[in-house]
Amino acid sequence: MFLKRLTRRKDGKTHTYWALIESIRTRRGPRHRTVAYLGELGRSARAGWADVGRLLNGALPAEPSLFAAPEESSDSVPEHVEVRVRGVRVEKTRDFGDVYLGLLLWRALRLHELLEERIPRGREEVSWPVVAAILAVARFSEPSSELHIEDTWYPRTALEDLLGVGPEAVNKDRLYRALDEVLPHKEAIERHLRERFVTLFDAKIDLVLYDVTSTYFEGLMEANPQARRGHSRDQRPDCLQVTIALLVTREGLPIGYEVFAGNRNDMTTLEEIVEGMERKHGSIGRVWVVDRGIASEKNLEFLRRRGASYVVGTPKSALRGFERQLVDEGWTEVEPGVEVKACPGPEGQETFVLCRSADRREKEKAMHERFVTRIELALQKLAGRLERARQKVDRAPVDRQIGRLLGRNSRAARAFEIKLEEAPERASGLKLNVARNAAWTEWATLSEGHYLLRTNLMGWTPEDLWKTYIQLTQAESAFRIEKTELKIRPIWHQLEHRAQAHILFSFLAYAMWKTLEQWMARSGLGNGPRTVVEEFAKVKVMDVILPTSTGRRLQLRCVSTPDEGQRILLERLGIELPRRLGQPRWFEAMAKM
Repeated sequence: MFLKRLTRRKDGKTHTYWALIESIRTRRGPRHRTVAYLGELGRSARAGWADVGRLLNGALPAEPSLFAAPEESSDSVPEHVEVRVRGVRVEKTRDFGDVYLGLLLWRALRLHELLEERIPRGREEVSWPVVAAILAVARFSEPSSELHIEDTWYPRTALEDLLGVGPEAVNKDRLYRALDEVLPHKEAIERHLRERFVTLFDAKIDLVLYDVTSTYFEGLMEANPQARRGHSRDQRPDCLQVTIALLVTREGLPIGYEVFAGNRNDMTTLEEIVEGMERKHGSIGRVWVVDRGIASEKNLEFLRRRGASYVVGTPKSALRGFERQLVDEGWTEVEPGVEVKACPGPEGQETFVLCRSADRREKEKAMHERFVTRIELALQKLAGRLERARQKVDRAPVDRQIGRLLGRNSRAARAFEIKLEEAPERASGLKLNVARNAAWTEWATLSEGHYLLRTNLMGWTPEDLWKTYIQLTQAESAFRIEKTELKIRPIWHQLEHRAQAHILFSFLAYAMWKTLEQWMARSGLGNGPRTVVEEFAKVKVMDVILPTSTGRRLQLRCVSTPDEGQRILLERLGIELPRRLGQPRWFEAMAKM
């Protein structure tokens, strides 16, 4: 669900409000459905939403400004002063709302406390926990390089006022050094986040969603032994990459990750992940939900030996063993268009769950038809070319051409029986015979839209097992957010430990993102943080310069007033933005030009 800003004119006035929208699938494609309208809030509703905000920012001071304000001028400003209106101006407009929100989330997770405890203050000009906060907020609000933070982003924000660190102190060397300082505390950070998620959202880790992705590098990466070529999920086989394994709760809250070499096979990662999980969070029995690419027989036996339970996907070929059950009765509908059926395992220690989806059937049918048509047209062209050839054709290149064609359209490679035969009566010497494979067509028609789950959980209904497996989309969503919203890719760092630190801060930014998502869900704002971040980014801070009758100038650092739509979001989240930052300051009058 996501938020949509709406406007309406009534009695000559324009009214702004928000609607909570849900994207649903229909046979005509995706459609939007209005779940609720969010408008004016009554006093009791405001109090309820504010409770959620207080839960998250309870560690923050009650002052309007959440962070340390600049030191007051020794020359105090009187309560009343006469202002020369003609000389009033505004200058130095800077970004405020999104970085304020980012710091709020950073402190709500109490990461500043953890790093202050783990990295004692030394002789550095700016403490490393503060620099880490800058890196995390930058990755959350406007992800880019450390050089961009130094040159463009940090000077454009109000972080100087919120953190008390001037732009001259934020340079790429200090940012790189902060990456080095924070990376050794990765495991402590993971343990801390798990405990904080339990406190804030009553998160449970009795069920763990596990998935694997990859992210690629730009550059030669000669100093990073993990950078290897492998199966690229980013469609960049030309680039070196690393493989990232991520663990999330059923709500998608991140509790751990590991980085492997880019050519690491997904199946070989599970043992290290499970052992690391037990080392950090205890060796209690858990339900592991993994995709079919990881669920090898060896991995399942490993989980059984450790007393763990699992719900896993299976290869499409496993459906062959349940051909009779595909056509039998006994299906149960778990949601519109989705049906499931339990099938006992051959040895009685496992349960298999057959699932069929109407949407998935239409999708797979369209894919099969597309691939079949491609192969058929290409084979017709090849057969015609062999028939029209005026000289002998070498057989080997033709065999390779057929192989490449079937490889590019592997989903329908068995739809045809293809024979390249000798034909002395032709100039080419070759003849291509093509026939449709009736057995493949029959099986494809029967199996389209079906998939098979496997579990050693006993006593669970097929509906519960299916719903548990579908939660794996939370891990897939995590990778999508990391790559699109937080821009974990590409990685430009050439050193292995710097690349590792880049991934760590992407992980931290994702933890902040999911905290905001949970905060929104509990405040009735759906689960689309991007809208809230964009709305907050419109709130700016600026210096208002007031020339006075004394000949001196008065500076007020003011926060722009939220509009009606932003006010509704702030009330729902229980956030009250400060009106000003710091104290009014005197300046001498400007010399006349």
